[in-house]
Amino acid sequence: MKNIPDILRKIVAVKREEIAGLRRNELEAMSRDASPPRDFEAALRRDGISVIAEVKKASPSAGEIVGASFDPVAMAEAYEEGGADAVSVLTDRHFFKGELDYLTSVRNVVSLPVLRKDFIMDTAQVFESRAAGADSFLLIAAILDAAELADLVSLGRSMGMEPLVESHDEKDLEKSIEAGGRILGINNRNLHTFDVDLGTSERLASIIASSAVAVSESGIVAPNDAWILADAGYDAVLVGEAVSKLSSDGKKNFIRKIKACA
Repeated sequence: MKNIPDILRKIVAVKREEIAGLRRNELEAMSRDASPPRDFEAALRRDGISVIAEVKKASPSAGEIVGASFDPVAMAEAYEEGGADAVSVLTDRHFFKGELDYLTSVRNVVSLPVLRKDFIMDTAQVFESRAAGADSFLLIAAILDAAELADLVSLGRSMGMEPLVESHDEKDLEKSIEAGGRILGINNRNLHTFDVDLGTSERLASIIASSAVAVSESGIVAPNDAWILADAGYDAVLVGEAVSKLSSDGKKNFIRKIKACA
């Protein structure tokens, strides 16, 4: 973690404090009582390009995206009506103004698989994710070493949650592949500058085996962006800020236009 950006260092420090307060044994027991997970991987392996639509209130780069009108349940319902294949929910409280309860509420009203988008670094968080109803969870290669990443991938898989393993560059992607990730996400945001470049996904596409699910994240601001990524070999896109800002009808139309490229 020597070369990770300052923002990730700050986030990791806060997360370590949060993890210290988690009751691992209690969460593990709760995770066993949760309803069976939905198949996130299968949802992304459908014909055409799949859409993971994100419930997102704020971010360090954009600030507050949705104001007082923020309604995670209504957002998720609009995504499902628009034809999304899965829903991502930001649960980080300190930096993204998320809540784990948002995920549970969303999971209770949609029939789609729900991804927990957070900074997962410990087994207790994986148990916590399942206990809250998550069907998958994000793993960021930049904040984990190879052994940690492999262990968390394996744990999630043993619980029926295939994780989305996210990379920002070639080194992280190689680590993600070595760890056994089957859903490989490429984040187009440079975490040092916050600039977004879809060329990152295009450049790294050739490294991802055809047997894996390739997901492009960040910077999909128009349906045409998703079409370009589909042509580059991506199975799915994760759309966040651009779709979060839209009205309910706007959300549905945005997703429908992406799906139309199939």
